[in-house]
Amino acid sequence: MLRFLRPSRPSANQGFAYRLGWLIGRAIVWFVAVSVGLTVIYRFVPVPVTLTMIMDPNGFDKEWTPLSRIDRNMVAAVIAGEDAKFCSHGGFDQQAIEQAIEKNAKGKRLRGGSTISQQTAKNVFLWQGTGWTRYARKGLEVWFTFLIETIWDKRRIMEVYLNVAETGIGTYGVEAGAQRYYKHSAARLTRVEAARIAAALPAPKRRAVAGATGFTRRHGNAIAARSGVVRNEALDACVYE
Repeated sequence: MLRFLRPSRPSANQGFAYRLGWLIGRAIVWFVAVSVGLTVIYRFVPVPVTLTMIMDPNGFDKEWTPLSRIDRNMVAAVIAGEDAKFCSHGGFDQQAIEQAIEKNAKGKRLRGGSTISQQTAKNVFLWQGTGWTRYARKGLEVWFTFLIETIWDKRRIMEVYLNVAETGIGTYGVEAGAQRYYKHSAARLTRVEAARIAAALPAPKRRAVAGATGFTRRHGNAIAARSGVVRNEALDACVYE
């Protein structure tokens, strides 16, 4: 006599695991779709606001300015001060990352190895701060850096960076910074003026641009000198080609 066995019903734990896996999979699909969609939109549309601006207790002053109306000295200054290999890497500077890891292992002060592309990804799509959320942010930063390097060109990355970077307390973008510190537009920044803004970028709430002294002044002078190298060796060519 043949016996027909009824298929076993999934246990409660199996059902929960299935539903959880389905929800996680769906969340991942939505995240990828939304992140890619936003990156495509921001390829053509000015970034209206960022989480950093919204969460700034000082409020924020910004004015979106096309790269065509930002002095080339500013581009040279941020490449000289922040990312000399901007035109040659694909979003990540492996050598800078390795050096940062080595320095962090030797001392207590954390040093970053972020490129302009990574900083742009963080500023546009993510949040600032330290603590355990920093590690989650770093993982997402890799994804968004890959996206902007794939979907945008270098000129667009630079344009967005110069418009969303914090340039002072409650001040975002180089146009707002130029107006605040020098009372004129970013279209006619001198090499020294641009270098002073670039020198303050890593710590804009602590480093004074106008009347800079001490480290900020010395660092700004060094950036101004290196800016000449950027122009002479066409290290900014990918922005203007």
